[in-house]
Amino acid sequence: MGKKDNFLNEMPEKLTYSKVWEKFNDWVRAKSLWVVAYGTGCGGIEIPPMVTSRFDAERFGVNMVGTPRQADVIIISGYLSVKTLKRVIRVYEQMQSPKYVVALGACPINGGMYYDSYNTINLLEHYMPVDIWVTGCMPRPEAILAGFADLMGRIKEGRADGWKEYIDNIKKYRKNQEKVIKTWKMPDYNW
Repeated sequence: MGKKDNFLNEMPEKLTYSKVWEKFNDWVRAKSLWVVAYGTGCGGIEIPPMVTSRFDAERFGVNMVGTPRQADVIIISGYLSVKTLKRVIRVYEQMQSPKYVVALGACPINGGMYYDSYNTINLLEHYMPVDIWVTGCMPRPEAILAGFADLMGRIKEGRADGWKEYIDNIKKYRKNQEKVIKTWKMPDYNW
């Protein structure tokens, strides 16, 4: 009996109503991403071309918004200092769940060319969950759109769940945040 015959004897996964509804919601979420961009230094230079007619991110369902209360996705681009990390955390916590983080460029990944500075955050993932990393210094709009395509695929599959990880491990993230942010009393995260 070969692999093919064994496949015929397997039962398909039984889908409940809630599982079907969850898969449908993930599909819809992936098709409409509202983005707030947080660019520091040179980090935001490739985001405006991404939404112009040449690259047209809106055809993929990626729309820029002006406030975190409306956003599903935050793009963090450029280097982060301790002061800007405070603001990024505040913006992230103002977003409604489910929410996704796209780290854009070398600086949020490893500090970029400022990696050895006393005031640069080298690994963003220690302070908040990151769903997609788009590498480069600065990544071109094509790379950013490829990152969004990857994010959409993860959302459809139900694998983009950094926001759940943040809720489940808030004490770990707060501990890491308090190590570098010494002058700010972290507000309670109230779900």
